[in-house]
Amino acid sequence: QVQLVESGGGLVQAGGSLRLSCAASGRTARTYAMGWFRQAQGKEREFVAAVTTSAGSRTYAGPVKGRFTISRDNAKNTVSLQMSSLKPEDTALYYCTAVLYSSGSIYRPDYWGQGTQVTVSS
Repeated sequence: QVQLVESGGGLVQAGGSLRLSCAASGRTARTYAMGWFRQAQGKEREFVAAVTTSAGSRTYAGPVKGRFTISRDNAKNTVSLQMSSLKPEDTALYYCTAVLYSSGSIYRPDYWGQGTQVTVSS
């Protein structure tokens, strides 16, 4: 089992920045990748970004590419999402995710956090 706890959400004006963090505990030594999803009110949950543990390979969704940066500290078992140039359409509940094995997929993670709310005002 892997437990994921997010922090860092809040209210920010459009054009501003916010940093989300996620602390993992449990079977973190075998985690293949960690990432973020988001779900806006009335919409489906969508992939945001992910980073693999060993190679540090990063993948971003089109709408956030160039504005968001994902990073991981393997020693601390944490993953962060630096969000810049925020837009009102970035408003959503952001979930931290974990994929256990390389045979899995960053788009279908094995574990989810409870989520942290990000609200961008216009």
